[in-house]
Amino acid sequence: MNAGQGNIPEKVIDAVLAQHDIVDTVSRYVHLTKQGKYMKGLCPFHSEKTPSFTVTPDRQIFYCYGCGKGGNAIKFRMEIEGLSFPEAVKIMAEESQIELPEKQGVIAIPANPERDRLLQAYEWTAKFYNFLLKNTEHGKAAMDYLRSRGFGDKVIDQFQIGYAPDRWDTLVQFLTKRSFDLSEMEKGGLLSTRNDGAGYLDRFRGRVMFPITDRNGKIIAFAGRILGDGQPKYLNSPESKLFNKSRILYNLHQAKPSIRKLRQIVLFEGYGDVISAWEAGVQNGVATMGTSLTESHAALMKAMADEIIVCYDGDRAGQAAAMKAIHLLENVGLSVKIAVINEGLDPDEFIQKYGADRFRRQIIDGAVSTTKFKLIYLKKNHILLEEDGKIAYTKEVLPIIAVLPSSTEREVYLRELATELELSFESLKQDCNEIRQSMQKNIPDGDNNDNWWNNGRHKKGQIPAPTLLPAYHTGERRLLAMMLQDAEAASYVEKRLGDAFNIDDHAAIAAYLYAYYAQGKPPDISRFMSSLHDDRLEKTVSSISMMETPPEWNVQELDDIIREIQKVPQKKQIDKKKEEMIIAERSGDFLRAAQIASEIIALERQ
Repeated sequence: MNAGQGNIPEKVIDAVLAQHDIVDTVSRYVHLTKQGKYMKGLCPFHSEKTPSFTVTPDRQIFYCYGCGKGGNAIKFRMEIEGLSFPEAVKIMAEESQIELPEKQGVIAIPANPERDRLLQAYEWTAKFYNFLLKNTEHGKAAMDYLRSRGFGDKVIDQFQIGYAPDRWDTLVQFLTKRSFDLSEMEKGGLLSTRNDGAGYLDRFRGRVMFPITDRNGKIIAFAGRILGDGQPKYLNSPESKLFNKSRILYNLHQAKPSIRKLRQIVLFEGYGDVISAWEAGVQNGVATMGTSLTESHAALMKAMADEIIVCYDGDRAGQAAAMKAIHLLENVGLSVKIAVINEGLDPDEFIQKYGADRFRRQIIDGAVSTTKFKLIYLKKNHILLEEDGKIAYTKEVLPIIAVLPSSTEREVYLRELATELELSFESLKQDCNEIRQSMQKNIPDGDNNDNWWNNGRHKKGQIPAPTLLPAYHTGERRLLAMMLQDAEAASYVEKRLGDAFNIDDHAAIAAYLYAYYAQGKPPDISRFMSSLHDDRLEKTVSSISMMETPPEWNVQELDDIIREIQKVPQKKQIDKKKEEMIIAERSGDFLRAAQIASEIIALERQ
């Protein structure tokens, strides 16, 4: 279910939709190309290489044939940025200077008491841990550790860093004194249940605490780094009502102004790296939540930036993770560069060793293209002083160069390779061209092929056939498609069919549509969707609205479809009677069987 519209006036919603054209809204996140009256692109909500994501400008809606997501411009912002309906309307209204309701100039977001209590608990807990770090003997070792990493008082306060003592019930007592429901706190990720099930204990113990905020700066989780040895090194809050780690980026709230100004994000692996880089003057840095980069992270970053600099650890694991990130980030249309850190150092260690200026100049400003990085990465697997090593390395990197669309780019890398390996440029170029020709002949089919050069093209006839729906189901969808485009068609259907649709969702959509038109509103699919309060219904309307229908409805077609729909309950009743007749015959009750047979004949005549 969507969060309800709360007290948002319809005129605000209508103004937001009028000011935010669906093509402009989606184009900030998805590269669209025109195909007839539609715009198509790669879906930002699931991984694909064959575009199935469709935008219909004249109806102001989007729909993905692959994953089924659909809706208007408000719904798109909700999905892509993880916002509630009121949050999306508020942000979009502010972007267009649309006046909001008087109540303190903000749209009231519907009350969610449990969520509000959790947010309050997280805020107080962060302040508590920060106090323990700075003002108690418990926090002394943690403060010494932070000082050794170059973290001063200013940055400790700015990032609200704290310390959770190595005790079982420090936070339990703190929350109990403030009358929080401990079972709620456990569900929200602040506490754990005792092994014997009798009560609760602190989830974080003996750890330096890094609060994690949402896009509005509200604390929704913690990452705790253990002091000294021990596993795990980092412990994150579990997923909760507030926290979904695949959709949250550490420090995004503080980094947003710099990201918007530069249209660039520096992506780190760790919280400490983000904070050290911030101190070093790199204030557009974010990090994933101790988890692999996800499609949701990539889509979120695409919403804010054009370029990503991946600045992962310089060791083998960090560079392997950077290799994986390239494909995911490029897939959503981001320009990607890789910061190369030698000596196996992580960004924080590099800054401590060589200073902020060198980090900015050498590592961030000196970030290399993804092709260059792949060549550097693969080179480590081969001994280039030996002939076999040179040949093996060449075989690995030529397909990477061959896939580049620009002949100038290919020549630059081939010349570098020829010089480095002391090989003939012409022979490398010939091998590269042969690989290109071979690739074009043998492009694999399917969206799930991970080769860098795969563009997911399908051969004719290889797209899976759609599932055939029963005639009445298709009829109901067609009826609704015409009703969505014409108020008179809806009025005609209301009088002759009402809510007697056989599919529950279709009956619900029809009821909403009758109410919508009863208010004197014109046909407008995007606007109508904002009157719905159910994700499933919105997806269904999006899908139905993609159906081709005649420009004008005619009575004959509507009557034919209505008759087909009305037959279904009778058919079901007849089938049920036939089953009852068979049961009666088997039990030897032939009089009852004969009675049922006559009832079946009467129904069939109807």
